[in-house]
Amino acid sequence: MPEGKHKPKAHFEARATAEMDKHLLKPEWTLRQKLALSARMLAREEHGSALAGQVTARGDAPGTMWTGRFGLGLDELRAADFLLVDDDLNVLEGDGMPNPANRFHLWVYRARADVNCIIHTHPPYTSALSMIGVPLHASHMDTALLYDDCAWLETWPGPPIGDGEGEMIANALGDKNAILLAHHGQLSASPRVEETAFRALFFERAARLQLLAMAAGTIRDLPEDAGKHAHDYRLKPQTVDATFHYHSRLVLKDEPECLEEDA
Repeated sequence: MPEGKHKPKAHFEARATAEMDKHLLKPEWTLRQKLALSARMLAREEHGSALAGQVTARGDAPGTMWTGRFGLGLDELRAADFLLVDDDLNVLEGDGMPNPANRFHLWVYRARADVNCIIHTHPPYTSALSMIGVPLHASHMDTALLYDDCAWLETWPGPPIGDGEGEMIANALGDKNAILLAHHGQLSASPRVEETAFRALFFERAARLQLLAMAAGTIRDLPEDAGKHAHDYRLKPQTVDATFHYHSRLVLKDEPECLEEDA
């Protein structure tokens, strides 16, 4: 192509989107299967911390949500282990009890009509970053989905089992789609399960890269325009879904039972 005749980047982006729509897989998983797959892929990426961590989704009826049965780790959850609960964590469907710490998820769902899935975990690098009083600094192309989209709660209210902690976390999240919780871990929230899992996975990667970079020197900010464009590009539904499907394939090679919906 002659010099000075470059096509605009938007042209290539539109072309790539059209090709992804045509060629990428679109598995027909149920909501509970997606939640189970999310839990298993997070466990494989070291998000598990014994019984800590929750994967939830908004239910169809107002004030309800799906949440994993308490007593199981992320690496054990199957689709059948997700319970439907009301806005006081009473079980409406399924057997077992919900994690008492899930109460703060209800506050986020009440505050954010656009959020349909929440993932909260305590992975090691995120947890380490949460201990030193430093907000997440997204400054790499892979982690740009968190650029200007991650809040910081610098006060730890203790175990989030009460309404006060739920209100505090929901208020601190504001209109962002992720938050670093001091002395605690990460929370990711978005309209879809696939996107929420994608955010949670890359939150831990961002924390790891940040700690490595801080040990070597001073982190440089992304240019604002490029950072905003990269944020939106990384969150294209087609790319998000393809990444979710990739991690799901890794899970299903060894753990196909996670899709079981019968107890």
